[in-house]
Amino acid sequence: MIVDQFQDKRILVIGDVMLDHFVRGSVGRVSPEAPALVLHVSNDHWAVGGAGNVAQNIAGLGGVACLVGLVGEDDAARRIEALFADDPRLESHLVADPNWPTIEKTRFIAGDNHLLRADRESKRIPETVEARLIEAIERIAAAGCDAMVISDYAKGLVTPGLIAAVIEVAQRIGVPVIADPKRPNFADYRGCRVLTPNRKELAAATGLPADDDAEIAAAVPVAMSQFGGPIVLTRSEQGISLFDSDGSEMHDPARNRELRDVSGAGDTVAATLALALAGGAALADATRAANAAAGVVVGKSGTSVVTAPELISAMLRNTNETVLESKVAPLNTARNIREDWRQQGLRVGFTNGCFDIVHRGHVTLLAQARARCDRLVVALNTDASVSRLKGPERPIQSEAARAEVIAALGAVDMVLLFDEDTPLAIIDALRPDVLFKGSDYTVDTVVGHELVQGYGGEVELIDLVDGYSTTRIVAKSRALAAS
Repeated sequence: MIVDQFQDKRILVIGDVMLDHFVRGSVGRVSPEAPALVLHVSNDHWAVGGAGNVAQNIAGLGGVACLVGLVGEDDAARRIEALFADDPRLESHLVADPNWPTIEKTRFIAGDNHLLRADRESKRIPETVEARLIEAIERIAAAGCDAMVISDYAKGLVTPGLIAAVIEVAQRIGVPVIADPKRPNFADYRGCRVLTPNRKELAAATGLPADDDAEIAAAVPVAMSQFGGPIVLTRSEQGISLFDSDGSEMHDPARNRELRDVSGAGDTVAATLALALAGGAALADATRAANAAAGVVVGKSGTSVVTAPELISAMLRNTNETVLESKVAPLNTARNIREDWRQQGLRVGFTNGCFDIVHRGHVTLLAQARARCDRLVVALNTDASVSRLKGPERPIQSEAARAEVIAALGAVDMVLLFDEDTPLAIIDALRPDVLFKGSDYTVDTVVGHELVQGYGGEVELIDLVDGYSTTRIVAKSRALAAS
């Protein structure tokens, strides 16, 4: 899956860094001193917001985020550094200046209701800061990165000069730049790979309303003439739209089932796009993944991040999310789980297939395989892989449906999807103790047998149940339909 390509991608994030402070409690009365609610505080929570939230989403999805921004020499800055120190996937390259107060937003919340927000900030950027930021960008680029994100929150840090410097460095080392824009004219971002405005930002840059489809259709060409490249427009409850440079459009509806808090969703979109493009994904596929990720975070309260298992579950939408999140895993997560099983001394089995229409033969094979090991991993061909192997009319069921069915079986402990024609890369990564296939194979024809036997593993063939095969079921169904 696309999420597997996120692993360890280094993303440079440059922009406005802030500390988000959440004061949560309950409201039971009005103050006798003024017409104001009294919040009975139950807890305080801090998170890194703005560009910092982009960085945390990158880390949550398996990438490595190198954050460049401006903080003061104050308690808020020290708290940000402490929060970053807890995660090895977050690299802080923050520039500190004693004449700059770290941006801090304090939100007072009762349940999911925001009562008040108090901001501490200054937009008077010290004169020497831009040169120091560019120096940090050059240093990170020299060490290597796979993409860059400009996270502009209109706090004065992201100037035309800084944007130009980021683009020049990115073009020099050949990596894409994703910009979440706030400037009043998108021409300032020319040279970036893609922009990710929301409707309000689109309207501000074009001077045109952007509330409905017709207004967006009129505003986007103006924005694209300014920017000169593709635009991924985030549309809140209406999902996301990609307007590509060749005039093509792609609209993906919102995927969230519960809307609790939209703050930070744009950060998640930028983070996911950066990882997907760094991993070589097409822009349309990256946009769909970003929309799925945003659908996860808007179902959470406060500044939140999405994890790789959550994104996989969201991308395989219309499925049993509890089952998917517990069993369907990207390859890196699967590696970690496999290592844990190894340390417990568990015997891990592996099998693979299309499992297009699951029948008695499949269920029996999986049950017998699970009886011969402690944990069973099943690798499923993706839709694209099935089509290459079986023909353009297959699969009958989507990879999402097939993943849910296999994950729901008690005999199965983990499910992965693979785009290749064979699962050899997964076998090499997980190093199972035993490979299982049906008795219609010989040991020598089982993919991965040489690898597994080479490190001391085994290959076992399981007797098939006569009379059951997906090909026969499909042929019979078509014959009945034709008659």
